[in-house]
Amino acid sequence: MSSPDPQVRAARNKSSSPAARGPVVAVTGAASGVGALLTGRLAASEEIKQVIAIDERRGECAEARWHILDVRDPAIADKLRGADVVVHLALDLDLETDAAARTAYNVRGTQTVLTAAAAAGVHRVVLCTSTMVYGALPDNELPLSEDAELRATAEATGIGDLLEIERLARRAPRAHPGLNVTVVRPAVLVGGTDTALTRYFESPRLLVVAGSRPAWQFCHVDDLCSALEYAVLEKVDGELAVGCDGWLEQEEVEELSGIRRMELPSAVALGAAARLHRIGLTPSPAGDLAYTMYPWVVSGSRLHDAGWRPAYTNEEVLAELLEEVSGRHTVAGRRLGRKDATAAGAAGATVALLGAAAVVRRARRARRRI
Repeated sequence: MSSPDPQVRAARNKSSSPAARGPVVAVTGAASGVGALLTGRLAASEEIKQVIAIDERRGECAEARWHILDVRDPAIADKLRGADVVVHLALDLDLETDAAARTAYNVRGTQTVLTAAAAAGVHRVVLCTSTMVYGALPDNELPLSEDAELRATAEATGIGDLLEIERLARRAPRAHPGLNVTVVRPAVLVGGTDTALTRYFESPRLLVVAGSRPAWQFCHVDDLCSALEYAVLEKVDGELAVGCDGWLEQEEVEELSGIRRMELPSAVALGAAARLHRIGLTPSPAGDLAYTMYPWVVSGSRLHDAGWRPAYTNEEVLAELLEEVSGRHTVAGRRLGRKDATAAGAAGATVALLGAAAVVRRARRARRRI
């Protein structure tokens, strides 16, 4: 008689181990990105009994039990029955997605998952937002406490959605007694991600607004997954910030990256960014620029107190980001092809920004003459 398949043997060994007493965990958005990484990590963990993977397509983790559906479908409640914990990672923060469609997916999806989890008897839901919800402001402390007020506005890409998800997280335990909600907020996420902040490092020059004081804190996707696992295993709860220890000043970033700065007055930079976005030349609204101007570094004390430590430093994550974006060319937040980038060259960002700024200045002069 032939021996069982290795995956079958692993499943049998796992089911007979102490892990059989561990939680059953459902992960939404499990087929790609952070969701795929976490699904694989949990499936391999001896502290997890079983992983239920939910997405609109099947992922690669053969050890998980897959359900193919949209997280906005109320039928998801049936798929969550038997789960102890749900990690909701099915979010669309793509820069190119229509803003209204993105919000409809993110907010409705989170609402549905929270309601379905409560109906299915799940006792804990883990949501993932961003430390961007604290807001990037000139009077922010360095670092911010995790209990600091969420002062972000909806002016940056996707932040309105994340703030609404935070509101749903606070409301859910009152609406569904017995349901616990943990919110995990990563810093600038690096590792297969594409955001306005990672695109900042694809530009030929690093735009610096005169008089600003940027402070950069990164989070590697592996560190985010390990923090999410801590939350799943209830080693820590509440509102958690995840990132590398400390931060990098702008001068350190420029020295480590070897990318020179392009410094512009605040009115010029913000006016140009708004103009470029309004006429459709860049996917990033002017609100994204604040996160390159002012600090929004967090302490991450709750995870540290629970014994968690990041595996990466800010310097290491920045180096990985620079390697990841090598060969990509972005001008004013807009990704260019190789031919376009060659034509634009290092002066492209300056021309785009100053050209838009000139339009803004002409409009102001025209108003003054009226």
